[in-house]
Amino acid sequence: MSCYNSLQFPLQENYVFQGRLVTEETTFATLRGKLYSASQGFTEADRSALSSVREHAKAEQRTVEWIRTPASPTKPAFHTTVLEREHQEFSTTDSDLRVNCTSDYGEKKLPQAIIIGVKKGGTRALLEALRVHPDVRAVGNEPHFFDRNYEKGLDWYRDLMPSTLEGQITMEKTPSYFVTNHAPKRIHSMAKDIKLIIVVRNPVTRAISDYTQTLSKKPEIATFEVLAFKNRTLGLIDASWSALRIGIYALHLESWMQYFPLSQMHFVSGERLIVDPGGEMAKVQDFLGLKRIVTDKHFYFNKTKGFPCLKKPEDSSTPRCLGKSKGRTHPKIDTDVIRRLHKFYKPFNMMFYQMTGQNFQWELEEDSEPRGSQD
Repeated sequence: MSCYNSLQFPLQENYVFQGRLVTEETTFATLRGKLYSASQGFTEADRSALSSVREHAKAEQRTVEWIRTPASPTKPAFHTTVLEREHQEFSTTDSDLRVNCTSDYGEKKLPQAIIIGVKKGGTRALLEALRVHPDVRAVGNEPHFFDRNYEKGLDWYRDLMPSTLEGQITMEKTPSYFVTNHAPKRIHSMAKDIKLIIVVRNPVTRAISDYTQTLSKKPEIATFEVLAFKNRTLGLIDASWSALRIGIYALHLESWMQYFPLSQMHFVSGERLIVDPGGEMAKVQDFLGLKRIVTDKHFYFNKTKGFPCLKKPEDSSTPRCLGKSKGRTHPKIDTDVIRRLHKFYKPFNMMFYQMTGQNFQWELEEDSEPRGSQD
């Protein structure tokens, strides 16, 4: 399990969601009418457990000494502007990781599972915890294939993926997929049986976290209170602001349910991922058909950052924790604004609970900013 030299994590980019302006009333009515019709016709496919037996066991055994030797960083094979910038911000490359070091063995495959959202929900923490598992191989950078680079083709996309052996799962994560209109159809065209993971978080906290990230890059932007309202006196929420629109989870999920049954989706609670990482990881591993290897023993709570970190490996002096771009303290937001946002999101949250069959209990924190006041 110990093959990290060091970890620093990338600043997630702000992405623009190009969608129609919605209001609470119109969207809720539309979702109510389409909720069940969108999911008709799906039957849960039988999912066989992934085999842990590898035909390459002998080859892996011969490479044990190589795996334990610190690898030197290598330059990624792709050179688009966006991915090069993300590579600079993310100091840990696949060659830096000595867990699952099979880059010279196996073959590159298209992903069998994707973390599709949501931005500022905890997707990076989830991905890095999954990469500890010996049967998971994931690309570190966000490919943005289905929203920004689709014209480059599946061969380009496959080439970004790490090599895998039989029994290993190839994964990637790009949180913007969840709010991209054409992503569900494109992913379905690639693999109808793919597994989708969505990390969700109290939409009010998520919006504040999103704003906090933007503020760190653009200190001159207007206050959260100004951006959140079209008219604060009248209480008109600006649902076209991406920081707020992303949190209308029911609206985005409706698009995915037109192509995928719920049996192929797994929803991770961003809050529980902080307070009970082992429990959430158990459910994710079950969903992926993996043996429960990543457990509570792999985490420790970092009081400074306010969230769990992976315990440092025995052969490294550097703990595996999210970098400086994570754990920012949120700015103080007017409690009246928070209250109004909770009221705005409540019907959408109720619909989301109904659609997923899960109650995330975000309404228990309506009088103040929800727990998790750090980014």
